[in-house]
Amino acid sequence: MNDAHDLNLILDSRIPIVVLETHEEKRALQLLTRVAVKRACSLHCWSVTEGINHLGFGQKIGGKGDLCDPEQALIQIKQQPQSAIIALCDFHPYLTNPTIVRLLKDIALNAESSGQTLLLISHALKLPPELSRLSAYFKLSLPSEQQLEAMIREEARAWAQDNGGHKVKTDQQTLQQLLSNLKGLSFDDSRRLIRAAIRDDGAIDDSDLPEINRGKFQLMDMEGILSFEYNTEKFSSVGGLHDLKDWLEHRKSAFLDTAPAQDCPKGVMLLGVQGGGKSLAAKAIAGVWGLPLLRLDFAALYNKYIGETEKNLREALQLSELMSPCVLWIDEIEKGLANGQSDDGTSRRIQGTLLTWLSERSKPVFVVCTSNDISGLPPELVRKGRLDEIFFVDLPDAAIRQDIFAIHLRKRGQEPQTFDLARLAMSSEGFSGAEIEQAVVSGLYTAAARAQALSTELVLDALEKTRPLAVVMGEKIQALRHWAAERTVAA
Repeated sequence: MNDAHDLNLILDSRIPIVVLETHEEKRALQLLTRVAVKRACSLHCWSVTEGINHLGFGQKIGGKGDLCDPEQALIQIKQQPQSAIIALCDFHPYLTNPTIVRLLKDIALNAESSGQTLLLISHALKLPPELSRLSAYFKLSLPSEQQLEAMIREEARAWAQDNGGHKVKTDQQTLQQLLSNLKGLSFDDSRRLIRAAIRDDGAIDDSDLPEINRGKFQLMDMEGILSFEYNTEKFSSVGGLHDLKDWLEHRKSAFLDTAPAQDCPKGVMLLGVQGGGKSLAAKAIAGVWGLPLLRLDFAALYNKYIGETEKNLREALQLSELMSPCVLWIDEIEKGLANGQSDDGTSRRIQGTLLTWLSERSKPVFVVCTSNDISGLPPELVRKGRLDEIFFVDLPDAAIRQDIFAIHLRKRGQEPQTFDLARLAMSSEGFSGAEIEQAVVSGLYTAAARAQALSTELVLDALEKTRPLAVVMGEKIQALRHWAAERTVAA
């Protein structure tokens, strides 16, 4: 995008007020200077600390009075009607003052004859209704992939000069992933994150990607409804789910490529028994694909005021697109989209907002919905086109239970080969992955209390004292497994 060309089009249209929302004020003023020089137009800049400054050529706007005061500054601009571009920096706090709003409107209404254009520069700005029809919004373009790559090379050369000519270490795959994750950020923010990644250790590697993603999330001020899951997983931490792993591996390149040869994957629904590893699988997808993982908290969406809940969801979905490419994890989705009649239709409106976005989104946001019971969800949600597939995460069989025991023993500094994994797997029939993990944890507590090493017998003892969910809620789980047998794909 050519910012100067687009801004010139707006100025040629003689729109009297232009709103430019950006954190890059310096870059905005440099763009204005280039445009003003090309148009041979006078350029002025106002701020509450500097008053009216004349930038460039042409007749200067000025006069008596405190021109740092916004009202006095606008009076001077109104009294000296000359062709000029006047940038008003951080003017948003004064737009609730009726006198200032009227002065802005007077200048705008007289712009056709005076040739004045007011350009309001702020990080965020909403015009009052009486000015909105006299205005246009303009946005600075974000850096392209080529510009981001040039930025990385500039920062790498700067680091090398400061460190005896040593080159920054990286590889093409990590570099490409970094470029992908920086998309959506401004020039200044991108440069800061690139500089931090390089100057940390003189390298750009996999360990930098989570920090880049977290930094991007914080810069976009997305806390609250959306949360950033910093600790993602590897698929080696997930026992079983071989079909899901293969499915994701086949679609990885199509999702991550900037110009994929095939349609971009949309997402999956993970249905299954509580504790079966659905949440772990969602984290693993983001970890293996090297993407930021965002978690949508439906409980935080709901607001007592009519319309606010839907607005919260729309903002959360828009922000996830700004973080793209990313994985959006909607945990226990049935709790947020339950078909109820006692919420004034909020659930139905939430459904409509989410369904529309799932169908029409164009940015690479891979959605992972997890659910323990989808019987209450609308059929439109789980149809093909909004999500690609429904996977059922069942209770693990004996072979997978062995893998899960090995994973959790290894995670806690134990040597799996010193345990009778086959015996443990046989004794844990009906246990979920979470229940197996807790048996290992319980065994470690017992071992510590007895001042001895963890053994197979201690873990077996913990298993014997546990009643798994498959027993406690046996009827419901059996019904769920029967329902999923012919309606879903085994994970």
